[in-house]
Amino acid sequence: MSKPLYVFDMDETLINADCAMIWNEFLVEKGIVTDPSFLEEDQRLMALYAKGEMDMEDYIQFSMTPLVELTTSQVDALAKECVEKYILPKQFKQSKTLIAELNKDGVEMVIISASVAFLVKAVGERLSINHSLGIDLVEQSGCYSAEISGVPSYREGKVTRLKEWLQQQPDDYSQIHFFTDSINDLPLCQEADFAYLVNPCPLLKPYGEQKNWTILEWD
Repeated sequence: MSKPLYVFDMDETLINADCAMIWNEFLVEKGIVTDPSFLEEDQRLMALYAKGEMDMEDYIQFSMTPLVELTTSQVDALAKECVEKYILPKQFKQSKTLIAELNKDGVEMVIISASVAFLVKAVGERLSINHSLGIDLVEQSGCYSAEISGVPSYREGKVTRLKEWLQQQPDDYSQIHFFTDSINDLPLCQEADFAYLVNPCPLLKPYGEQKNWTILEWD
């Protein structure tokens, strides 16, 4: 019996925005971040991400440092508030419809994102996607640290993390369907049985056209 698995990138794929940038703006709004240059540096780093040139360890160090004094439960509660207030309203209507259809048909779904795992999990729970993979962080004394645990789900690391996840599942999946917008996800596009490019970035779109991947225009 055919058992497909649908795998989704999160930012600019399911959500019409970058969730990590929304999260950082939220931290400033909450007064947790007080450095006036924080959002400017965030934009600089995300511009590198868009070109496929970000150093993920540098980004995690930058983005997690303001949170290292908060407990994991405090951070998780903030993430849920941010998702509810600012991220959920930015979900693509087409992704909402697709997720509802897949849930109705009993099709398994996974979000795999280069955002930190606690944020990806909070988004996945609200989108009714049972499984989520993000960048895991080492926990120290009940707090999230700025140290990455294991392989980060970024670029080729997404392929590694998905394969690790698949090995832990009781079922074998017949086909992997992968949705993304980003050049950083080219390795997983090439690994999947079917790739769908959601409003693909200028660097990814030519690959999609060359390989005849499905290109979607979502709003």
